[in-house]
Amino acid sequence: MNSSFLSGLNPEQLRAVTLPRESALVLAGAGSGKTRVLTTRIVHLIQSGETSPGAILAVTFTNKAAKEMLMRICAMLPINTRGMWVGTFHGLCNRLLRAHHREARLPQLFQILDSQDQFAAIKRLLKTLNVDDEKFPPRELQYFINANKEEGRRPKDAEAYDDYSRRMVELYKAYEEQCQREGVVDFAELLLRSYELLLNDEVLREHYRERFKFVLVDEFQDTNRLQYRWLKLLAGNGGTIFAVGDDDQSIYAFRGAHVGNMQDFQRDFAVKHLIKLEQNYRSHGNILDAANALIRNNRGRLGKELWTDAGAGEPIRLYAAPSDNDEAAFIVEEVKALRNDGWRLSDMALLYRSNAQSRVLEHALFSSSIPYRVYGGLRFFERMEVKHCLAYLRLAANPDDDGAFLRVVNFPPRGLGARSVEQLQEAAEKAGVSLMQAASAHNPLSARAAASLQNFVQIIERLKQSAAGVNLPELVEEALELSQLRTHYQTEKEGADRVENLNEIVNAATAFMQEEEDSALVAFLTHASLEAGEHEAGEGADALQLMTVHSAKGLEFSAVFLSGLEEGLFPHENSAAEAEGLEEERRLMYVAITRARKRLYASYAGSRMLHGQLRYGLPSRFLEEIPPQLCKVIQPELQAYAAPVRSTKVGGTGWRANEPRYGYSTRYEAATKADAQVPQAMRAKIEYPFKIGQNVSHSKFGAGVVMSFEGVGPDARVMVNFKQAGTKLLALEYAKLQAV
Repeated sequence: MNSSFLSGLNPEQLRAVTLPRESALVLAGAGSGKTRVLTTRIVHLIQSGETSPGAILAVTFTNKAAKEMLMRICAMLPINTRGMWVGTFHGLCNRLLRAHHREARLPQLFQILDSQDQFAAIKRLLKTLNVDDEKFPPRELQYFINANKEEGRRPKDAEAYDDYSRRMVELYKAYEEQCQREGVVDFAELLLRSYELLLNDEVLREHYRERFKFVLVDEFQDTNRLQYRWLKLLAGNGGTIFAVGDDDQSIYAFRGAHVGNMQDFQRDFAVKHLIKLEQNYRSHGNILDAANALIRNNRGRLGKELWTDAGAGEPIRLYAAPSDNDEAAFIVEEVKALRNDGWRLSDMALLYRSNAQSRVLEHALFSSSIPYRVYGGLRFFERMEVKHCLAYLRLAANPDDDGAFLRVVNFPPRGLGARSVEQLQEAAEKAGVSLMQAASAHNPLSARAAASLQNFVQIIERLKQSAAGVNLPELVEEALELSQLRTHYQTEKEGADRVENLNEIVNAATAFMQEEEDSALVAFLTHASLEAGEHEAGEGADALQLMTVHSAKGLEFSAVFLSGLEEGLFPHENSAAEAEGLEEERRLMYVAITRARKRLYASYAGSRMLHGQLRYGLPSRFLEEIPPQLCKVIQPELQAYAAPVRSTKVGGTGWRANEPRYGYSTRYEAATKADAQVPQAMRAKIEYPFKIGQNVSHSKFGAGVVMSFEGVGPDARVMVNFKQAGTKLLALEYAKLQAV
């Protein structure tokens, strides 16, 4: 037997690959070679004669991962993999239902509805039933249906505790009947129908249990409850499941992932072997030590410690920016420096917690002509909800803009169907006028549609009048209010990101006013168009990678910039108040840190524009959980830096900076010079008696928190956010602040 494919495996990898036939859980840390272990395990089972290719079922979470697995198997073993069952949950369930469509009560050529198709089907259902789609929004019903299906609940099992929820259950039942009548299934139905098929058909269930002697699962921490029940049903009492995952990287609770499945699996399958893959082949030691220290603060972990033999590497570079614009400027300068030193832009990533944070960063990159690409998403001004808001503003500037008109005349939905819009277009063409003019003077629609159209015209008229009398941020805010775009997206299950992006347009308008002499509406719209359209890196071109931390999972880069590390941003304010939510945020931070191979930057801003207003924040609590000896503090030229301080707990492991640290220049390598090398006279000039984040008291303004410093010597001033009096910039020499 040729076992050359086993060479090069470390002891724990080899142990996992060559396990006897029994259920096992492999805790595979970031960068520990889990894909190699999974594929080599399959090859070993076949090569050793323990099983045949057709007796293996391997589940992944993406089609890309499934293809990679099959390619690796083919490279190690000269077999035809066409008959192997390797794929995603949805792909394998589709395969099962196609093979047994009669037993599943489906037509042989049943069609699958993607998310948009499902939404359209629900809208059509509500129209057929004459249901008020404002009282029962289609998007809300879609999430209600999918959430119940993902928990394995049919309409008869769904919770109904008041008139509204009872009506939702009735609509769920009507939707199911419509899908059954039309011979279509949505994504959630694939898994549920497949599960019910195996549950209710004993002969079929036993057939597949007998066939698939070995079930292997990748990214097990991302499974939801129904997926785990499907696996249990398929494996049965005598089957084995080889599960590979990392509970420290479970970051998809909002999609239904249940990290508790890993511990349930150990109990349900009497798992004897918990194998930990802790040797990391990606990152240097300091990066891994930071990740380990951070994640230890989560409770109920299965527990592991990443390590590497690649050496400690460089310290984590920690930057405290006075503002979000300063943070963006620092990142841009460092990207330029790295590029000048021979680093490829495509080997650098700029990460942020939420999509709305990209706007300031994109603007800084755009202004510096640095090519960038938003991974797995759109640039800020290309995002759907942003373009909707801009369309209202375009109409305020030019009501005859037919493109903008068509974009938002029925968005958010106001009862104007496709036929109504066609009639309006015909009337406009016949009269030789714009759509807005036709809507105002040549309205050909029925009474109800005409009333809706008139309401839209009035919104644009009000915005047009306001454009002449209010400043740009106020106009944007009014457009959001009148259009009800925020309200529309708030009804969506995952609409929080879109609402944040809408709020960020107000910040963009505020920043534009501060930067440009011509802050008129037309100039702002031109600016938005230019930022959306220029510096788009072509396919294959070298470009900086921008993405949310969620999008970064599974990727790695030589240099990673982790921005916006402030309380309320990361951890996000929606999660920080709950223990489980905070732990998931910490796992997300762990994922962010472990994306970096050689160099990691972590930055936060003392002030940031939020909802068009300047807000002051504190450094993320996660920074406190990283040992300070792993970090190098860097700062702009001749500015004092007080390290992040959040906790005063005895024995805590956070930063405790009693003195500022100093740097010489904006070429940050110079910032590593020892404090002793700073001239004593300069040291005396720039020492401050307080720290950022420190609680203070003032005889007139009362209690407050120190936000930032500026100036030196007699000109030194401190920014304090007082609970009652708001933010004040005070001269340190005269303020007579007292530490609390």
